Amino acid sequence: MSNSWFKFKQFSIDQDRCSMKVGTDGVLLGAWFPLYAGCSVLDIGTGTGLVALMAAQRGAGRVTAVEIDPDAADQASINAANSPWADRIEVRCADIADFRTVCRYDRIVCNPPYFRDSLRCPDSGRNTARHNDMLSYENLALRASCLLADDGLFCLVLPYDSVSAFMKCAAAQGLDMCLRTDVITAQGKTPKRSLVAFSRHHLALETDILTMCGPDGTDTSEYRALVKDFYLKY
Repeated sequence: MSNSWFKFKQFSIDQDRCSMKVGTDGVLLGAWFPLYAGCSVLDIGTGTGLVALMAAQRGAGRVTAVEIDPDAADQASINAANSPWADRIEVRCADIADFRTVCRYDRIVCNPPYFRDSLRCPDSGRNTARHNDMLSYENLALRASCLLADDGLFCLVLPYDSVSAFMKCAAAQGLDMCLRTDVITAQGKTPKRSLVAFSRHHLALETDILTMCGPDGTDTSEYRALVKDFYLKY
């Protein structure tokens, strides 16, 4: 998915100015996180604007997309303006640590930087998007707690082996995990990603597993059902 553009069923993404291109993690998060018609959504680290656009397609009302990188923020603004939901998506170029608003959001979504203590690449923008030095799990949980509505959900896609660490950071901010879907790329493999949601309330944790490919290499019916409203091939 490294082309300068990517076309979905109802919108297109230009991504030549974004360090992180359209990827499976973002598509999974955008299709998976629970929302209801008219709800407000905050997308932290929107990049191309993918998850914000998916939220708007699914019926979200007001969508605010925050992006620290000026080039990515500008391109996300153009992608939103060229979509059918231009009137419902606002892109803000800001560090989420400095983002201020009187609003509290029904849903906060994030596909966060996930590499810790690993080698950097020469592309500084890509480092910002991929490494969590500037957006630690602790700071992300803190800002989400400040911006989340009382009955809201904070939803993320995380590396499978980072879920426990993030749970501790979220718990320190009064957020408890209520939903978890572990993602297996192919039958027989171990999970690589987890889709998780946190609430201010102590709710019974609901868990399941999403397997993307069956033993014959074809996409599973559960995966197709999740993303069929977005990918052209379904």
